Amino acid sequence: MNYLKTKFFSLLQLFTVTVIIFCLLQFNTGCRGKAEKEGGEDEDAHGATITPVTVDTTSTGPIADYLELNATSSFLKKNTVKSPASGYIQQVEVNIGDEVTKNKELFLLKTKEASALDNNTLGHDTSFSFSGLIKVRSFQEGVISTLNRHSGDYIQEGDELCIVSDKSSFVFLLDVPYELHQFIHEGGACEIVLPDKQVLPGTITSRLPSMDVTSQTESYLIKTSSSRPLPENLIARIRIVKDKREKALTLPNTALLSNETQTEFWVMKLLNDSIAIKVPVKKGLETAERTEIISPSFGPKDRIIISGNYGLADTAHIIINRKEKEKE
Repeated sequence: MNYLKTKFFSLLQLFTVTVIIFCLLQFNTGCRGKAEKEGGEDEDAHGATITPVTVDTTSTGPIADYLELNATSSFLKKNTVKSPASGYIQQVEVNIGDEVTKNKELFLLKTKEASALDNNTLGHDTSFSFSGLIKVRSFQEGVISTLNRHSGDYIQEGDELCIVSDKSSFVFLLDVPYELHQFIHEGGACEIVLPDKQVLPGTITSRLPSMDVTSQTESYLIKTSSSRPLPENLIARIRIVKDKREKALTLPNTALLSNETQTEFWVMKLLNDSIAIKVPVKKGLETAERTEIISPSFGPKDRIIISGNYGLADTAHIIINRKEKEKE
């Protein structure tokens, strides 16, 4: 009898614990569901989904579509300074990267004959005036772009000593695929975007008469009026205007929605503070941030959804974010 009573109380305790655990699980699920609703979509009194959204209005202003291609800096004119005689370099008067003027002394050479005289008694005869020193000067103004010789080096007649690049011949070489040549016009303006994000003004001066056989590109020369010293072989981005509108009606890119093939586009326009409708649009020029709307012509007070619009159906129930409400 005692055994049965003990067994009964054990089963009763197990049942009670099971019921308590079940109730706690149900309470936790209900709270989580409520929290999820409060953090995302909500429902109205009829059970319809209400989506929180952010809105914006159209703006009118200039918009442009750019063509961007890589270009490499180069000096078109280079003067190779060569040794006028065989001998030894006594002094090097310049360093690579130095800017030099015309007739600037670059090297001091001592001929091999003068070096040989120093090693015999004739070289110490004061009546024999022969120094054998030759000053090598620059024939033009420019910058030392290559310097291969150092003091004490032996050189032969005609050996290259350095290269002086003509600063006025500094250009950017732009390789353009032939199918894009209609956007490049000689004398046209462009922008040179350097790797450090600085933008320099540029002008397309001329086109080279030959094409690259492999890549089928033609080269254009671009000059800049900037006085900033730039190195050779610098890769920059050349930005050229393909099309431009001075007064375009634009929206943020996030406002536009499309089908899977991107053949149809639309926006969600607020009919009032609680309903948004689907409005098909025809878009024009597009930048990284904004898109031109060609039709329809929205008014300055028309409110367009820019976030929370993905997946919204026509005549969707919405609620404007509080911060947006306060701005209005």
